[in-house]
Order: sequence, then C-alpha cells, then structure tokens
Amino acid sequence: MDTVYYLGKIGELSLKKGNKKFFENRLSENLRILLDGKKAKIRVCAGRLTLEAGVQDREACEWALSHLLGITAWAEMSVCEKNLQAIIEKAQEKAREGALSGAKTFKIEVRRGDKTFPLNSFELARRVGEEIHDSILQTDVHKPDIVINIEVREKVFVYGIQHTGVCGLPAGVSGHGLLLLSGGIDSPVAGFKMLSRGMKVDCVYFHSYPYTSEEAQTKVEQLAQKLAAFGLGAYLNIVPFTKVQQQIKATTDEQYLTLMMRMCMMKIASIVGKHIGADCLITGESLGQVASQTIENLNVTERATDMLVLRPLIGMDKREITDCAIKIGTYDTSILPYADCCVLFSPKHPSLHTDDSKATALYQAMAIEPLLQEAFDNREVKKFVALM
Repeated sequence: MDTVYYLGKIGELSLKKGNKKFFENRLSENLRILLDGKKAKIRVCAGRLTLEAGVQDREACEWALSHLLGITAWAEMSVCEKNLQAIIEKAQEKAREGALSGAKTFKIEVRRGDKTFPLNSFELARRVGEEIHDSILQTDVHKPDIVINIEVREKVFVYGIQHTGVCGLPAGVSGHGLLLLSGGIDSPVAGFKMLSRGMKVDCVYFHSYPYTSEEAQTKVEQLAQKLAAFGLGAYLNIVPFTKVQQQIKATTDEQYLTLMMRMCMMKIASIVGKHIGADCLITGESLGQVASQTIENLNVTERATDMLVLRPLIGMDKREITDCAIKIGTYDTSILPYADCCVLFSPKHPSLHTDDSKATALYQAMAIEPLLQEAFDNREVKKFVALM
C-alpha cells in the first residue's frame, strides 16, 4: 500500500515540562478523532508529531491537520534512511515540487537530532544544496522562495512547503465553556479563541421565531458545525426566546430593550451552563463596539450571572475579529443576510451608561423569571461532530 507521511510542529506544548506527556497524548488522541477511523500511525516525540497513513487518506489527513489545535505548522514529508544519497534524492524531489509551484530559489535548513550522523548540520546542508543549485533551483539563503527542511532523527524527514497550523493547546485540556452563539461575526471567533486555549466549547443560541427566520437558525447551526470541527464536536442548545422578548418589549422603555435582553440571555445561559456542567460562559463582546458593550453595560450584564464570564475579544477591534473569522472559515457564513434577535429588537437610541441599581429595578419590574425557565425547559439540543 502506498503511504503518505506528515510532520506537525508542536508549539507551546514543548514548554509544559512535567505534564508535557499529558498534552502530547491528548494531541495524538485528538488527531485520531479527527481522522474518524482512518488507519494511521501517530507519534509525538521531541517537539514533532508524525503521521503515517495510506495515500487514499491524504485528503482526510490534511483536513485533520489543518483543524488540529496544538500544532504551529504541518507539511507532507518524505522519509528515508540516514544515507546521504537517499537524503539528496528526497531533497531533489522537494525542489522539483517547488519549481513546479513557481519557486525559483531555495534554501536548505537542517536539524540534526541524531548527533551520531557523520555530517554536521552545516556540512549536510552544503552537500545537499550543491546537488540542487543550478540543476533545479538557485540558492538564496536570505529570501528563498522555498525552504527545504531536513531533520535527522531515527530516520530522516525531508519536507518543503509548510502550512500554518491553528496553534494553541489541544482541545479538551482546559475546562468546559458555554458560548453565547449568534449569527454574527464576533461570537464564533470568541468560541474559536477559547477552543484554541484547550477549552471544550458548547453553544447556546436564542431564536425568536417568527421574528427571526429558520434561515437564521440554519446559519447558526452551520457556525456550530464549523466550531465543532476544531473542538472535536459540540452541542448547540437552541432556546425559544420569543415570549421573553415580547415580555421585555411590553414592560421596558425602548432605550433599555437591548440591555434587558442581554440580562435575560445571561440568566438563561447560566441555567444551561450549570445544567451541562460548564465552568464558564463565553461571549463575543468587544469593549465599546456597540451600545450593550460599554463598560457600564458590560458590568450590568455580568451581574446577571454568578458564573465566570470570559470575553476573549474584549480588546480586539472589528478588523482583527474579521481577519480571524476569515482565517477559521466562519466569515462567509456569518455575513449571510439573516438577522438574529439582537438586531431585530435593537432600539434606535439605546442606553449607553446604565447603572446597576437602575438595571436591577427594570429587570425586577418585568417579572420575567418564569418565562426564562420555560424557555430553558423548551430548548432543543443538537449535536455536531467533527466532519471533513
């Protein structure tokens, strides 16, 4: 059977010292989950992850590596014995692949993990480079079009074009969070940010049918699926929010509608979070971005829950958030023209600086607690798995 080999570069896991093995084992286990039953040999050693699989599973391997939290880069590699001629031949193959991709110049980089190999790193780089220079590519050690990497370990790994990994920590090593997921750009990025810190993330979505369309819910489900690909699966709690919003609108001055809605969302999210055993809530709030995200209003909404609230985007601007959304593949879904309940019930002139006592009085006047419990009781839960 023809075989493909891949190498993944481990980032901050290498700094974990005493419990590094735990993180490495989780990384291997997560990759196996993403491969979804494909036969593969996975090994983590000396800051490197190696993957060996059948050539028919190349697409699945590359999808899995591109979604594997915990590696900084990955590449398809060639493997050969510690023989100079064999190394030269594999390096020449990578040079030709680079030339076919448009590369004109190259550089050799060597990592000599096995110090018994007779040539040191500089000597091996020079000998291999001599066999590529002029005949395939030109040498440029400062700004090469392609870097051909040679790692001398138990065998020799040779690789060229590298793909950027999603970095972070392996999914599932840092507790359990519940993400308040809307159909916008921000909240999926917030979920990804916490996934990349090793947190297991499930989601809650507030749906106000018929004010929000079925397409809006489908959009959120698609976003949950994209996050599930990084987090090895996720549950989406779909909470019917129509009665709650109608009660808010009937009992609250317009300028406070958004703030009361956010307080109610935090209350219901707390109920869901405690029910599923979450350690915290996660929101996509960014300081000052909209009216509900002034420091005073953030303080009010946070007091609506006794759970820890994480806001990974709090100091990011819209451009940074959008760039991340594009990177993780949620942006095109988030901008689909189906508005969520937050947009549809937004007042023209919202309160920007509501103090806690005023907000508490407004909330109590709504007498809304029974509707919040009813919304929780009538939620729908959907399961999403990591799918290519």
